[in-house]
Amino acid sequence: MKIVFLGTPEFSVMALDAIIKAGHDVAAVVTMPDKPAGRGMQLQQSAVKKYAVEHHLKVLQPEKLKDEKFISELKEIKADIQVVIAFRMLPEVVWNMPKYGTINLHASLLPDYRGAAPINWAIINGDSKSGVCTFLLKHEIDTGDILLKQEVEIGENTTAGELHDILMKVGAEVVVKSLEIFEKGNYITEAQPKFAGKLAPKIFKQDCQIDWSKSCSDVYNLIRGLSPYPAAHSHLHGKGVKIYTASKEIIAHQNQMGKAISDGKTYLKFVCSDGYILINELQLEGKKRMFVDEFLRGYKWVE
Repeated sequence: MKIVFLGTPEFSVMALDAIIKAGHDVAAVVTMPDKPAGRGMQLQQSAVKKYAVEHHLKVLQPEKLKDEKFISELKEIKADIQVVIAFRMLPEVVWNMPKYGTINLHASLLPDYRGAAPINWAIINGDSKSGVCTFLLKHEIDTGDILLKQEVEIGENTTAGELHDILMKVGAEVVVKSLEIFEKGNYITEAQPKFAGKLAPKIFKQDCQIDWSKSCSDVYNLIRGLSPYPAAHSHLHGKGVKIYTASKEIIAHQNQMGKAISDGKTYLKFVCSDGYILINELQLEGKKRMFVDEFLRGYKWVE
């Protein structure tokens, strides 16, 4: 089939590669415009654009998705179907243009975790399973009829970064299978219920703040659900600290919640309501990310 692919981050690239390797004609790739980033504020290409350029694919980078020139270029392509993964909200004039419409890959088992951060929230909430699904786009975000689902297990210690990589691979396979059923013309969709029990809104700074009065499990899930990005954060001796990996020790205690305890050499732990969070990797404000023993070697511990 002739396909237009719309996506931006690394999560989208594996699916784009799988579509091409499956023999489909990717007539164009749509991604965000290059943006200045880094210390030198040099223009940076999205992960999808880098892949597209390397593989000599036509690239479209509209500032506005209703721009007449962009719409005209899409119409000229006459795509059979569009595939969108981790992109912007599309206007109807775009998603309803191809013969078969537009399919979206979402990193959750819809209708749960509609929204921008499904991977993070599944782990923050302590879920034991996640997955991906493809669905046909319509007006309301993440509510279209479902084509395929694939469930995966979430381990007790799985981080958001690890789940991201698992779902990226599984998602690529599901996208190719979804295109195959369109080719065969015998696809059946499943309507989503209107109400989603769990939502996945965008992660803001206040969502990353650790509340040490909560249980060890709640704090531990927050840390791994935000690792490696944007990372859970707290304070250590008045300075901001990001915590990337940790372990939990559930045990009765009489310590003040939020207190930092260390021998100044090998361990650092924070007090929760029902035990301790033992820090493995952290980054103090103004410093690089380190393992706790390396950090303590260069840090003067103050009780």
